[in-house]
Amino acid sequence: MTAFEHFPEATRQFLAGISAINEKAWFEENRALYEAGYVEAGKAFVAAIAPRLTAISPGVHAEPRINGSIMRVNRDVRFSKDKRPYKTHLDFWFWHGEKKGWSSPGFYLRVTPDVVFIGTGMHGFDKETLDSFRHSVVLPRSGKALVEAVARVRAAGPYAIGEQTRQRPPQGFETEPERAHFLLFEGLTATIELPAETAFSPGFVDLAADHFAASWPVGQWLLQELSLG
Repeated sequence: MTAFEHFPEATRQFLAGISAINEKAWFEENRALYEAGYVEAGKAFVAAIAPRLTAISPGVHAEPRINGSIMRVNRDVRFSKDKRPYKTHLDFWFWHGEKKGWSSPGFYLRVTPDVVFIGTGMHGFDKETLDSFRHSVVLPRSGKALVEAVARVRAAGPYAIGEQTRQRPPQGFETEPERAHFLLFEGLTATIELPAETAFSPGFVDLAADHFAASWPVGQWLLQELSLG
């Protein structure tokens, strides 16, 4: 069996098609394309990237199945104004902790018809984790470690550091200028955006692994300093 190096043309065709005609009739008519380009290609990618992720962080979970590391294509439209039934991207999530969820840092990847997003971290904190994060920013040792982790990521490439959501620091939290900026964050991620063609080019698995490794210092800081593993 040939080793999986990149996503097949079926993935590109499915994502382009579901983006253009986001309807159940089109989906059912192209179910074979969905199986080949979304399900099977997704499983192959997870299987290929898993050992590389384990080398970066031994505790990471990578499950090659829908609702495992492969996000389902169906959208939850119950509370959304957007009633399109299907997502127009292929998402992956590799998490830490025994239970899959968003309460610990992990590795994520999104393939769209136009761009690819690769990154690590947590998009948002719950109340308890947010409080722990803010205290870790303020405390000298962990705060300095955060600054150093972000510096390593930025030195490795043009990674965007998120998730700043506030305009002013929360009351009761003050620290030195070099880390005060992080008190405006309510999540912490490091992400890079690449052309969509990258996902369909030879060597993509290796490239993705390199970006996961380069951006991981922020995820590792969360895992260690906030005890989220």
